[in-house]
Amino acid sequence: MAELIAIPLKKPSDVDIIKPLTNVIKSTYNSPSNQKDYTDAITEFSKLRNNALWRAFEKYESSLQVIYSYYDQLCALEGKIPAHELQIPFKWKDAFDRTIFGGKLSLTISTLAYEKVCVLFNIASLQSSVAATQSLDSDEGLRLSAKLFQQSAGIFNYLKGNVMMAIQQEPTPDISPETLGALSALMLAQAQEIFVHKAIHDSMKDGVVARLAAQAEDLYADTLKLFQKEIFRAFWDKEWVPLIAGKQAGYRAMGEYYQSLVCRNNKLIGEEIARLERAVELFKAAQQRSNKPSLFQDYANKAQRNLTEVKKDNDFIYHERIPDIKNVEAIGKASVAKLLSLPETFSSDFKDLFAELLPVTIHNALSAYENRRNELVNYEVSNLREMTQLLNSVLASLNLPAAIEDTSGTEIPQSLLEKALYVRNEGGIQALEVAMKELPDLLQRNKELLDECDRMLQEERESDNQLREQFKERWKRTPSARLTEQFTSNLQKYREIINNAVTADKVVREKYENHKQGMEILSLDEDELTRTVPQGLAVQESNVVIQLRKLMDDVETLKAKRDAIEGEFKSATNDMKTTFLSALAKDGAIDEPNLSVESLGKCYGPLQKQVRESIARQEKLVAEIQVCLQSLHTCRKQL
Repeated sequence: MAELIAIPLKKPSDVDIIKPLTNVIKSTYNSPSNQKDYTDAITEFSKLRNNALWRAFEKYESSLQVIYSYYDQLCALEGKIPAHELQIPFKWKDAFDRTIFGGKLSLTISTLAYEKVCVLFNIASLQSSVAATQSLDSDEGLRLSAKLFQQSAGIFNYLKGNVMMAIQQEPTPDISPETLGALSALMLAQAQEIFVHKAIHDSMKDGVVARLAAQAEDLYADTLKLFQKEIFRAFWDKEWVPLIAGKQAGYRAMGEYYQSLVCRNNKLIGEEIARLERAVELFKAAQQRSNKPSLFQDYANKAQRNLTEVKKDNDFIYHERIPDIKNVEAIGKASVAKLLSLPETFSSDFKDLFAELLPVTIHNALSAYENRRNELVNYEVSNLREMTQLLNSVLASLNLPAAIEDTSGTEIPQSLLEKALYVRNEGGIQALEVAMKELPDLLQRNKELLDECDRMLQEERESDNQLREQFKERWKRTPSARLTEQFTSNLQKYREIINNAVTADKVVREKYENHKQGMEILSLDEDELTRTVPQGLAVQESNVVIQLRKLMDDVETLKAKRDAIEGEFKSATNDMKTTFLSALAKDGAIDEPNLSVESLGKCYGPLQKQVRESIARQEKLVAEIQVCLQSLHTCRKQL
């Protein structure tokens, strides 16, 4: 079996992901309309993590499928969970347990991006371990080994270009871009080495094997340069660099050996001898550099036998001049091993445990749409209610409909009795007085709660700044201002709400004082109310009164229609989830403003038209009522 290097795994630490993930999903996705329970999915995800990360150390092909599933689930989940809200302290130890100039042995970062980096590193490492243990005597083993080494090389190369952006701080030495670049080069060289074995196994032409071996030597030369950098002094396993150096010489020898077979077939005896002499020399160098006397021994024996035979034949038969090896034609190179890019999913049968959770972009778009919708609905409903209040105020100032409910002038109008009953049922003036007395205490309590929250945030921020100043660059914790950004924002929001409430309290108190006497009268029982309210003048039943009553009926009809319109505004729905998902699938992005405005126009445009018509109808009704009432006053003066 070939001497192949397997990369060690990073060491994970157990961490509770159930509670933080549960909290984030509840705070982000749960709403009155969506109360789905993800407890089972979160528990399954936690089990999947433990199984994947610890099974990897068994280094079997079946372990790959488990860690593939976990990584795919991480990728699917990352797009659905706001990155700044999920705080799980993922801790991973350095795979090599060594340091570069005092580098860290472990690193803890509370992001899914860091977890993905470490899991991806372990996938590449496990692929190298599985690839290194395959039988090179079978076609299946050769194919799998070549595939896994190429995938591993691609992953390490991907991490090299993305690790710093993912973790945004100093990494452990094993996942530094320099280390990852070296590991990628090694995996690619070993993949090319497997293709050399496969070409030999498949009895390909000697020239093909020679070119494949020449490329393997070239890749091992690049790898050796990277592994011998000063920053890696005493970093790698002590056998790695000698083995890589030995492989470089060995595959140069393999290239010369197989090219000598091409020369034999073409009767180029002198060149054959020159290449065999070089091959024998390089095979010895490979064994010496690697400290492995058996490395390439079979091919070294074959090269020595062929050299002895061809020299003998040349001495007795051909008498060809043996050229200097430096002057013979260089062997061409066949580059077969490639850096394989990351697949969309590693698992062939991946099933998302959180399939019903929407991607963050969709969730944000839906939230933005909902804000637009609420703004539109609240504006239109508020507009309707304001116009209705204006109508009620106009009618109250005209003493309608009370002025025409009792034409005798001796009974209390029914509308006034209904209002008095409502006031009494709500507790009357006493309930209002209690509520008004409680307002200052409630305001003070809310202010104290906010002040305490502000104090705690300030204390935490000062503590973080003090420790950062004390420990300098060793203090790696996320800055307090960033961690508590959401809390600070909420604090400002609630303080603004309280300030607005203080202003509103003043308005309420003024209205209370202005209307206190009226509310006291309305709080009386019906008999007392009858004795307190003065009698009015009798109104003669006439066409004007009949017309006013009809207009009052029209007013009630208008109000009923507005209640229906308000209900339609609140109940109208649009399937924006499907709209946004389709846009994301089609364009790869969501133009939320345009899509939302278009959808809102289709859904609420007709209702907005009804609001405008209702307001116009109100203006016409008020004008007609005022004309009739003026006629009624004229009739009274004439009596």
